[in-house]
Amino acid sequence: MPATSALRRTFAVITALPLLTLAACGYGSEAKDENTVEVAAGAKKIDGLDSVKIGYFGNLTHATALVGNQKGFFQKALGATKADYQVFNAGPSEIEALNSGSIDIGWIGPSPAINGYTKSAGKNLRIIGGSASGGVKLVVDPKKIKSLKDVKGKRIATPQLGNTQDVAFLNWIAEQGWKVDAESGKGDVSVVRTDNKVTPDAYKSGSIDGAWVPEPTASKLVAEGAKVLLDESSLWPDKKFVITNIIVSQKFLKDHPKAVEAVLKASVETNKWINANPDEAKAAANRQLGLDSGKELPADVLDPAWESIQITDDPLAATLNTEAQHAVKAGLLENPKLDGIYDLTLLNKVLAAAGGTSVSDAGLGAE
Repeated sequence: MPATSALRRTFAVITALPLLTLAACGYGSEAKDENTVEVAAGAKKIDGLDSVKIGYFGNLTHATALVGNQKGFFQKALGATKADYQVFNAGPSEIEALNSGSIDIGWIGPSPAINGYTKSAGKNLRIIGGSASGGVKLVVDPKKIKSLKDVKGKRIATPQLGNTQDVAFLNWIAEQGWKVDAESGKGDVSVVRTDNKVTPDAYKSGSIDGAWVPEPTASKLVAEGAKVLLDESSLWPDKKFVITNIIVSQKFLKDHPKAVEAVLKASVETNKWINANPDEAKAAANRQLGLDSGKELPADVLDPAWESIQITDDPLAATLNTEAQHAVKAGLLENPKLDGIYDLTLLNKVLAAAGGTSVSDAGLGAE
């Protein structure tokens, strides 16, 4: 068996493991919301739906969903149709929930969206909007690593084999001219796949020398004495790259376009409010994080993490295609057929109605 085939088979098995584990105990946890919005008198259900099931992660890079939940933007847009939230820890579990109908719409990173789309031969989801850019950093122990060249020979954590940050780090390593076996993580740099929840403890124990991770994990490490060595945004044109998209099941999009449009309208309104009220939005996002996880972030973690994330309606489609090619280059993905992964029709309709500028699907739109 060729090495690349063995690698891809191993990658498929590893990425499936979270699905098997989470399927036994449910796909995601119910989000708690103490700011439940009263349904306006006379409000009607959209498309006759009792609820729209919305998924997101308990990460600051999912700020649109966190704030939209906490401040009631989605519920207001849906009228008498309930906004029903589920919180996920991993992309594969959210994709499985979307496939099974446990959620209808979700906020998710680019790699699981690409994997979900390609594994279903383009039949399960569409990306219908953007949400966030940035919020990913290489943070290191300053006693062991003082410059980028010092990363060679060190142990650097990423969240999961083949996840968005793992692919980005493997690509950066290759650009330095260093060699790493993507499957094992062994080579000129030791890539240690570690869940974001335990990465700070791994850093404190000295078992890793740094990490290429999203917020707020990066700022949690900084609070433990790490230093930011590289902000991933500096590697991208205009310092922008997709970190969070909005996806929907194709069946739900076809059957309930009015509900999808309502959620997108709420997303655009939420993003506008976040950008106009950054301090209030930061507090709202943190409050929802506390409700979802049981613990809010301290200021020394929250403030720098929030500053590094850009909230946007633009899905930054060209950067998603680039990220997919990085995964191919690393040997983690067959050359994907991404034609049709986007349907930005409803988003551009909402943006036009709000006096905004339309966004591009970079030639990857549905016909």
